[in-house]
Amino acid sequence: MSQTIRNVQPVIANLGKEGSVELVPSRYAVRVGDVDVVLISDGVLPLPTSTMSTNVSETDRNDWFDGRFLQRDMFDWALNIALVRSGERLILIDSGVGDGFEYFSRAGQSVMRLESAGIDLAAITDIVVTHMHMDHVGGLNVDGVKARLRPDVRIHVSAAEVEFWKNPDFSKTVMPETVPPALRKAAAKFVELYSENIVQFEQTVEVAAGVSARVTGGHTPGHCVVDVASHGEKLTFVGDAIFEVNFDNPDWQNGFEHDPEAALNVRIALFNEAAETRALLAAAHVAFPSIGHIAKAGKGFRFVPVQWDY
Repeated sequence: MSQTIRNVQPVIANLGKEGSVELVPSRYAVRVGDVDVVLISDGVLPLPTSTMSTNVSETDRNDWFDGRFLQRDMFDWALNIALVRSGERLILIDSGVGDGFEYFSRAGQSVMRLESAGIDLAAITDIVVTHMHMDHVGGLNVDGVKARLRPDVRIHVSAAEVEFWKNPDFSKTVMPETVPPALRKAAAKFVELYSENIVQFEQTVEVAAGVSARVTGGHTPGHCVVDVASHGEKLTFVGDAIFEVNFDNPDWQNGFEHDPEAALNVRIALFNEAAETRALLAAAHVAFPSIGHIAKAGKGFRFVPVQWDY
């Protein structure tokens, strides 16, 4: 299955124009059949390395991070969102972390980067929220964002996710102590702000031609992934189902997973699916632009990034 990488207008219309303050690429486009997909970096989240491997020894964790030339204690966790254009519909997948979190001051760039790409927030017809963690709904909670979105924007969230955040269970998570209260607050604010726009779905929903969301559970009970399929080509945005450490170590658990065992089963299923179909995969927390193929490699998997088209 071949995928055509190309520049998408007007998404990169302002790239390189005078006044740009960005020194590194923050968006990358790929065409899937007739559907345009743009990955956008919201920035990075500095987090303890232990949150990436809560069920393994410090030695094994250090070996992996040493092998990646990364620090052993803290590392920069990529945070990506996506924008999809299918026909007349413009779909935002997740919204980044937003503002209000001093310890995440290097993220929250999504709105600015959408604007610098020439995207009017009012042009967005649909939003898919893979799950209601603050780094996925926080961008929508920023003051003034709702007023700039169209009043009838449809925000697709699984019913199981909405229900879970009414009384979230953190008993199986291993997070920094400041995180659960922030997650609760962000989820509650999101529901309060957008209750009239939220469109709940059970298992799957077609958002636009060739664009659908399906519930996987695992990371959170209502976590979903977004499939883009057109003319025999496919890309799946897997949200938080797969992290960078998991290509080499699929069984390593993440401290932000509300059901680590279920999350492992979801992860393996998505890996096998991508390897068998040769579809593209993109993720919220794989190094930008996070787009690539999955190949089986012994007991694990190998990530094959796309070749950038300059």
